[in-house]
Amino acid sequence: MHENMSMKKDQRIDAYIAKSADFAKPILEHFRALVHKACPEVEETMKWGFPHFDYKGQMMCSTAAFKQHTAVNFWKAPLMKSGEKLVEKAKTEEAMGHLGKITSLKDLPKDSVLTKYIKEAMKLNDEGVKLSPAKRQSSAAKASLVVPDYFMKDLSKNKKALKTFEEFSPSHKREYVSWVTEAKTDATRDKRMADAMSWMSEGRIRNWKYAK
Repeated sequence: MHENMSMKKDQRIDAYIAKSADFAKPILEHFRALVHKACPEVEETMKWGFPHFDYKGQMMCSTAAFKQHTAVNFWKAPLMKSGEKLVEKAKTEEAMGHLGKITSLKDLPKDSVLTKYIKEAMKLNDEGVKLSPAKRQSSAAKASLVVPDYFMKDLSKNKKALKTFEEFSPSHKREYVSWVTEAKTDATRDKRMADAMSWMSEGRIRNWKYAK
């Protein structure tokens, strides 16, 4: 399954997987390998702090790991043949992604089903199908705004910051989450987390210094 992965690997994803919890590593590797097998022309990248798989210059799918679960999302899920089921799954398991809460390989659909999803997503990109602005915003909110456990834990200790975060628009939430998760060292992440809690407790957006 890994023969297609010799090329076009993003080392940032290698590092992301290496730093993930032990239970998550085989899940991330398995999904990554399946994407490459189904879509040899896939382009790997990191967006919003976690692995994305693009095709034909458009986002296709993504995956993310947390302390107790992993998530998988398909950017154009609302337009896929299986879209209704995937979107409903995401709604019923909030912030768990289009495949629900994944804690082990057995929680993933069969390889044949996953491959079907990937092929559906590829076809939409092949045809240049675009999400409507409303669906794009909804998909972005679901696909990109998966808040890490440690982030929510810190928020839970700061009522003012939590209230601000909950009232933010998806884009403002994403700015903070991306800024913290993209830190290259634990020390930098901790510093950013502390700043984020301080600023949000004052009701400030991430880029408040530049806001007019």
